[in-house]
Amino acid sequence: MFTKKTIQDVDVDNKTVLVRVDYNVPIADQKITDDYRIKQSLPTVKYLLEHHAKLILISHLGRPNGQVVKSYSLEPIVNVLAKLTNTKVLFANDCIGKQFDDKFKQLKPGEILLSENLRFHPEEEKNDADFAKVLAKPADLFVQDGFGVVHRAHASTDAITHFLPSVAGFLLKKEVDTITQVMANPERPMMAIIGGAKIVDKIELIKKFITLADIVAIGGAMANTFLLAQDQFIGESLADKAEIPLAKDIISLAQKEASQRDFVFSMPKDAVVASKVDPSSPTRIVDWGTHVIAEIENYPKHVPVVARTIASHEKILDIGPFSGSFIGGCMQLVKTVVWNGSMGVTEVKSLQGPVGPYAHGTELVIDALLGQFGHRPYSLVGGGDTVGYIENRGLINQFNHVSTGGGASLELMAGRKLPGVEALLDK
Repeated sequence: MFTKKTIQDVDVDNKTVLVRVDYNVPIADQKITDDYRIKQSLPTVKYLLEHHAKLILISHLGRPNGQVVKSYSLEPIVNVLAKLTNTKVLFANDCIGKQFDDKFKQLKPGEILLSENLRFHPEEEKNDADFAKVLAKPADLFVQDGFGVVHRAHASTDAITHFLPSVAGFLLKKEVDTITQVMANPERPMMAIIGGAKIVDKIELIKKFITLADIVAIGGAMANTFLLAQDQFIGESLADKAEIPLAKDIISLAQKEASQRDFVFSMPKDAVVASKVDPSSPTRIVDWGTHVIAEIENYPKHVPVVARTIASHEKILDIGPFSGSFIGGCMQLVKTVVWNGSMGVTEVKSLQGPVGPYAHGTELVIDALLGQFGHRPYSLVGGGDTVGYIENRGLINQFNHVSTGGGASLELMAGRKLPGVEALLDK
């Protein structure tokens, strides 16, 4: 149960409320291409507006490294936010100083003032107390609702709580409650599907699931390092040789766990490969671990073929059909699935159709999670690339819970304390 005070535990009527949101959304040509995080903040925003609060929203966007970078401006969010809330939204060209003060003087109860990118100031990421004090000055109350940043001790997540009464918004409470409940008391059998690029980014999570879940399936580029750890040739595939010892340790841990209980640790047995990461490049399937298939040399470019070995110039870009089917089949047997990380290079677009050439493994996971093969387990989805992909596919509302936090969800699942949550008032 969430142990921190929320906006329902304090008086917000007619107050000036400073809200840390996570509007780190993709913007192209001054237009927002994915408004999921904005929409998830609306319950908190609308609740405060209904209580006639003056609302100051602060957020970061991208990594401007303490410099003013026009492409990282939050201004394109103004019109979207105004439309979603049906409320007047002002915009300040800075989050402190005269430009902010001039806009704040215009703010009325029931209206929103969105401030410019916090990370235009280097003091934000340095957790600078003086910067936080200036941010806090106009407000009566601070609300933390940016789940995607609470794993960072920054001025807008940590230092600011020393200058204002600080409570949680509805999104933060929902994220923490949902994730901790799934990790503490999952409906079993439980399966974890973990993808992404680097093992080191998710080592604690993988180890946690080896002891917690009934099935752990590995995909994405990190699977290549696991394959190297088992002496599987991977051609020019992305992998980090420095992580091979980590991969071996995890495999040993999984083998030990499997010797003590019913537990499955799955790595790819086949893959989709190509000579280059390009939608026009011919692909083929390489199967090294399921059954014998004759190797085909000099394969024609106009037809897909299957072989036993990866050529030295080829790259693994997606899990293969057997590996995807195995993961999908496992999902027919479990009641809870936690999915973090895509199975292939999903950011490469198709020359025709909605699904890219290296996204079929990820699509198979999606189909299984959504019950296309019969059974539909409870789904908890996280990870920036995963969430971005399902949002682009228009499927964001089809899952039980899609987290707005990448690193925050990883650390919470792994059992770590989150600085931005710990700093809030206890109930």
